[in-house]
Parts: sequence; C-alpha cells; structure tokens
Amino acid sequence: MHNEITIKRRISRQIRVGNVLVGGDAPITVQSMTNTDTCDVAATVKQIQALQQAGADLVRVSVPTAEAAEAFGAIKKQVTIPLIADIHFDHKIALRVAELGVDCLRINPGNIGREDRVRAVVESARDKGIPIRIGVNAGSLEKDLQKKYGEPTSDALVESALRHVEILDRLNFPDFKLSLKASDVFMTIQAYRKIAHQIEQPLHLGITEAGSFRSGTVKSAIGLGLLLMEGIGDTLRVSLAADPVEEIKVGFDILKSLNLRQKGINLIACPSCSRQNFDVIKTVNELEQRLEDILTPLTVAVIGCVVNGPGEAHQADVGLTGGDPNHLLYLNGKPAKKLKSEELVDELERRIRQQVAQFDGDSKVIPIKPI
Repeated sequence: MHNEITIKRRISRQIRVGNVLVGGDAPITVQSMTNTDTCDVAATVKQIQALQQAGADLVRVSVPTAEAAEAFGAIKKQVTIPLIADIHFDHKIALRVAELGVDCLRINPGNIGREDRVRAVVESARDKGIPIRIGVNAGSLEKDLQKKYGEPTSDALVESALRHVEILDRLNFPDFKLSLKASDVFMTIQAYRKIAHQIEQPLHLGITEAGSFRSGTVKSAIGLGLLLMEGIGDTLRVSLAADPVEEIKVGFDILKSLNLRQKGINLIACPSCSRQNFDVIKTVNELEQRLEDILTPLTVAVIGCVVNGPGEAHQADVGLTGGDPNHLLYLNGKPAKKLKSEELVDELERRIRQQVAQFDGDSKVIPIKPI
C-alpha cells in the first residue's frame, strides 16, 4: 500500500537493554509494567510471560523494598524478556538488582541522595553494562520547581529532567533514556518537543495515568501519535487502568497505524451498515479473539458489502467481501473461494493461519490455488 508520508525519526544514541536495542535505527519498542506484588514471584512471572506472549519487547517491575529485590532476582531467572527495575530513592536496592542481573535501572539520580551513593549506582551500572532510565513525572516534581512554576508545566518537566541528566553527564555516563510524562496531553507533547533538541539519548514516550481502557487509549493515541509522527520516540508505554497486556496491544496498534512497526494482524474492518451481507461486528470480534496469539505481520480485511470490499481485499493478505447469497474470500489480493455465513470465522482463521505458516517459511504448507 502506498504511503504518502515518510516519518523521519529523530537521531538518537543507541543503548542496549538486555538483548534489545533502543534508539538509533532500532525498531521502536513497546513495553509495559507488572501490577502484581513483586514478592509474589509466581504471579509476577506469569504476568511477564503473558506480556511477552502479547509481543512486549521490555517489561518493567517495581522494586520498592529489599525483599522485592530478592524476589526480582528469582523472577529474572524464570523469564527471558529483558527486565527494567523501577526504583525510587534507595540506592542499595539499585545496587542489589544490578548484582541480580537487571537489564535496566529506572532511577532518577537526583533522588538517590548523596554524591557517593549516586556514583556507586552509576559505577555499578557502567561495570555491568546496564543502562539507566530517567523518569520525570508531573505528579512528582521537586518542591522547588513546584514553587517556581506554581504548577506542573512542560518547562518544569524539562528543567527537572536536565537536573538528572547533568548528574549523569558529570559522571560521564551517557547510556540512559529519558521520559517526561504528564496526564495532560499538551504538556507532555511540549515537554518532549523541547527536550528532543537538548539531548541525544533515546526518549521513552508515555502519557502517564492516562485513564481507563477507552479514554486512556484515546489520550495515548493522540499524544504518542503526534510525537511519533514528528519522529520523536524510541520506546513507549501506554499507561492504562486495565490489564497490562492491553497496553501492549494498544502500543502496537499505535505503531502499526503509523507504519512504524508491524507485529500481528492488521485487521481492517468496515463499521457495518445496512448494506452488510453478514454480521461484520460479530465476525470481527470473534476473529480478533482467535488471532491474538499471532505475531506475524499480516493484513486482513473484513468488509460487509461489495462497495468497498473488493478494493480493500485487493490490498490485503487475506480479504473477505460480503455478497448475496455467498461471500467472497480473497488471498493475496485475488478471489479464492465463495463462503457461506456460517463458515466465515472458521474458514478465515484457517486461511489466515495457513498464510502465516507460509510467511514464516513452513515448507509443509500447501500453497492455496485461487479460483
């Protein structure tokens, strides 16, 4: 499909989080954060594995206590995806998770305390090749900045961020990424635009405390979408008051809509109207649930009538156009088979999985002959 707009990404320094590259020319990564009790190792491992299965590139885990740090070590041994430890204030916890194999430290150096504590954490990170994420949040700005600006603003976020950056610069530690999050879309956008020209490091995008599944998805799509279109952003987290797996799905949907990342099924469907010749909404919802496990990029078009159906189907890997009395299945843009309403979902799923197997190089799959 022809793309009239090419997004030119901001040039950033590349860092490595475990085996995942962030920044530079690396794909924009999608991450989430566990919401289980970190000390409940089994529950946390289960959630991390669910996030990984959904396509997550990175997972962040809160480590608020020394006990949680030990649990983090046990969790790390049971998962393969890179883990980021979320730590506030206590440098001893940062030093401990560094020993236990953490892949990235989310810790603001300005909040650790004395210079010797900051230096100890930075030196440990340097020795072990662990990057740091600076995370500035409008809800936890320093008291003097709250007093100076009166309320959170994009300038206050940037000033706070640069304080932490200055500490790492002074210690000659360039391997960090940075986020400046607010629940306000405009403030977040302005803060990222301003910082993007002042540092070379990768930027972690997010609208913090975005809200419920629906409203949070909308706010994140607008805020992150605008920044991504401007080439700003190297990794992202969609913050939703919902199952963290949904954050991964929405994150990839945002990237897919901008042609920045392709993972899983790109499902094109009409909103349905009186022209539909089958129940489009029911078909699409059931199909989407059945195909959640597929991570291979594939475009599927499900259109209820012949007005827009053939045009969309010609552009898709698998397409369906509603007809009367039978509907028409397309494979690789060509008509392949006529289907009855009662067999739509089963046959679509079968053909999609067949296409995925061919795409992934499964020699056992027999090529489908168009009609």
